[in-house]
Amino acid sequence: MLAEDGVLLREGLIGLLERFGHQVVAAVGDAGALSAAVDEHVPDVVITDVRMPPGQTDEGLRAAVALRARRPGLPVLVLSQYVQRSYAAELLDSGDGSGVGYLLKDRIGQVEEFVAAVGAVAAGGTVVDPEVVRQLLRRRRDPLDRLTPREREVLALMA
Repeated sequence: MLAEDGVLLREGLIGLLERFGHQVVAAVGDAGALSAAVDEHVPDVVITDVRMPPGQTDEGLRAAVALRARRPGLPVLVLSQYVQRSYAAELLDSGDGSGVGYLLKDRIGQVEEFVAAVGAVAAGGTVVDPEVVRQLLRRRRDPLDRLTPREREVLALMA
């Protein structure tokens, strides 16, 4: 199942997936349609964009997190042009942690790499772009590390 609001990219991905032997049971252009289509078709894997109508913010990623909450074993591969850290971490922690992926569109270098990622996620694996990992790890640093020695001293006196 595919959720992508860009019609050219959506149709291109359908053709690509079918060329490599996958059957696309539904292709939708917004997050609301994604949820309904998953309920109707019960796909083997969901591939979704992050930014989707109506708000063009993170509707696709939020829908993916909600779907995995409702169906913990549902494999989901998120494609994006950027890292949405808040939901990326939640997505990677969702369900039992298997069958999940987050790839950056601009960093997919070969078609075979993408198709292999789809297969890995569908089989229960985890596929995460190294840049996504870097962004998530940077977020988890101790905020006190950014304080100057004087700021630490003032904070200690306040405590």
